[in-house]
Amino acid sequence: MTDIFVFGTLCHDRVRRIVAGQALVTRQASLPDAAVMAARATGWPVLVVAKGQAAQGLVISADAAALDRLDAYEACFGYARFPVVVEMGGTTRSVSVYRPVVDTAQALPETDGPWSLADWVRDWGAIEEWAAQEVMRQLQSAPPDAVGRRFGIIASRAQALVSTQNWRRPALLGANPPRSDVRLVAQEFPYTKFFAVEEVTLSHRQFDGRMSAPQERAVFRASDAVTVLPYDPLRDRILLIEQLRLGAYVQQDPHPWLLEPIAGMIDAGEDPQTTARREAMEEAGLTLGALHHVARYYPSPGGVAQVLHSYVAIADLPDDITGIAGHLAEGEDILSHIVPWDLACAMLAGGDMANAPLVISMQWLQLHRARLRASG
Repeated sequence: MTDIFVFGTLCHDRVRRIVAGQALVTRQASLPDAAVMAARATGWPVLVVAKGQAAQGLVISADAAALDRLDAYEACFGYARFPVVVEMGGTTRSVSVYRPVVDTAQALPETDGPWSLADWVRDWGAIEEWAAQEVMRQLQSAPPDAVGRRFGIIASRAQALVSTQNWRRPALLGANPPRSDVRLVAQEFPYTKFFAVEEVTLSHRQFDGRMSAPQERAVFRASDAVTVLPYDPLRDRILLIEQLRLGAYVQQDPHPWLLEPIAGMIDAGEDPQTTARREAMEEAGLTLGALHHVARYYPSPGGVAQVLHSYVAIADLPDDITGIAGHLAEGEDILSHIVPWDLACAMLAGGDMANAPLVISMQWLQLHRARLRASG
């Protein structure tokens, strides 16, 4: 057995069990002359030198199988085991602790006060449980550094799952059977990178009360996303962006550059409104005014596991606002266009608006345009 001092997220019982693949024996312990601080940008725990203080945590005892899983998980984030001496039950004990492989001041992020396990569990615990499950699945076929580079999108997908679990439709119509009326027979993950594909075999209770025969299905999984259609009520115009869309390309569309609203995936830790404002700046250099919620919806629930949040945003759209923009690190090449209202309506009627979020947002704006113009 190998004893390890853990001070952060592995102090959370359910996350630790997911990562280790089993329940581990734990004992309270402290690391002298150290403190656990919250990373400023992410809120993740960071172990720092702090003379006269003591970092509180647990000593876990891992067998060879659990140790391999723990080492691989921590390696995703650039951590490895280093020897330390902890205080435990009135005695000292030599154990190891996970720390950055390059343990220098430059390798440690800026911190912003003490890290709290209780606060982290409240804000991130459920998300990290889903994220840890995906990390451990990916580690079966990919090296830790590759999985670590994908952790942002993994956490984003995990947040999407938690968000949907916590959401309830009004259910004003429909039989609305519960989730428990679906029986999952098998589940596989044949592809998981920036996007993911899940293959499931399931049966479900039919409306006549009988269980269906097992059905094999595949689902494309993406993080939840936001779309935002900027509208200038004074000039009575909208802004659209144009970019190459691979879905249209592989569908053999002769013109796969599509006109769309601004859009982007919701990062872990963001709410949809924050994403809308961030993406507007990245994709069009726009600072948005008031956000008007259009709808929360599944774009294609028969085979796509994703929720979209669409908005119409008040924005100042002068003639010189257009240009080329995009997030260079993500390979975005985006051209923006100012569209007068009459032309926008003609484009909608003529089929030039060929994606669902734009159609939905334009129809909402047609209904509410007069009110938005009257309110300035």
